[in-house]
Amino acid sequence: MIVALAPQAAFAGTRPDRGVQQGLNALVHADGVPAALASVRDRHGHTRTYTAGIGDLVTGAEVPRDGQVRIGSNTKTFTAVVVLQLVAEGKVGLDTPIETYLPGLVRGEGIDGRRITVRHLLQHTSGLPNYVPYLDDEPRSYTSPELLAAALRHKADFEPGTSWRYSNTNYVLAGMLIEKVTGHSYAEEVDRRVIKRLALRHTYFPKPGEVDIRQRHPHGYDRSSADAPWQDVTELDPSWGWAAGQMVSTNSDLNRFFSGLLSGRLLPEAQLAQMRTTVPAEYFGPSARYGLGLVSKPLSCGGVYWGHGGSTTGYETRGGATDDGRAAELAVTTQPGDPAVMRHVDTVVDRAFCR
Repeated sequence: MIVALAPQAAFAGTRPDRGVQQGLNALVHADGVPAALASVRDRHGHTRTYTAGIGDLVTGAEVPRDGQVRIGSNTKTFTAVVVLQLVAEGKVGLDTPIETYLPGLVRGEGIDGRRITVRHLLQHTSGLPNYVPYLDDEPRSYTSPELLAAALRHKADFEPGTSWRYSNTNYVLAGMLIEKVTGHSYAEEVDRRVIKRLALRHTYFPKPGEVDIRQRHPHGYDRSSADAPWQDVTELDPSWGWAAGQMVSTNSDLNRFFSGLLSGRLLPEAQLAQMRTTVPAEYFGPSARYGLGLVSKPLSCGGVYWGHGGSTTGYETRGGATDDGRAAELAVTTQPGDPAVMRHVDTVVDRAFCR
């Protein structure tokens, strides 16, 4: 029998916040996620890490403090940053059609790359259908052209610029744009322009065929129904997410990333302002808004935080940073199918910012 391990909190400078720890405990014991872990930094730079649950359901191993997780769609913010850096360098135009950079590639029923701009891609206003529902049931390796082709076999969701709908296809195209303009792989550009610049020592883009997670990590789990046994899905080929969702990181590295982004360490002021120009996106929750690869969500104590969030096989992450220097990230080791559980995750993130 596996015995649940005692929750743990580590911190620097001040007493750990019981509200965040209690929130993680509830996610494990009331909501049933295998494990939860968080990293919280206050405006003075004091950082606290928290864990709850079990890191490996077979061995009963502890949840590694600030362990690596698959960060899913947080990858999109990294992608958007690189595109906006290319905009700042005069190599890409935000309101230039994607056809200019990838001629003849974006065609389909109601789909024409001559009418879809780079901004449309980054803000999910392109109308391109999401390829994810059309992938094979069993995980396998994918190339970016395969992912795009899966989407282009289906008709457009709407005319470009007339509505908003979340689509991973937008960010596959953004990744292809990066490769075409720079002449380098997407992974090389993200590593050079973002990961190394911010010294994100636990963040990387998996190599082709790389199925494991490199450093200490909690195992990720999935199950077919609420009463079915957990299946370990930690090791898998994440190429189905590519520039839309393939990266691995830690909560503390994500805090460093979003804080560095908001403080101007990655983008000039003009491009950061464009990134923070938003449209309504209640897909992310009440009053949420989407910019260019960046989401703003309101806080119960006033103001907003900026981040993205990610949902991928075995892991769910939420969090971001505020303009006054606070940052918080939370991960659970499954994709919750119950919307109530995700509301509880968001509540703990809000508690971390508003404690």
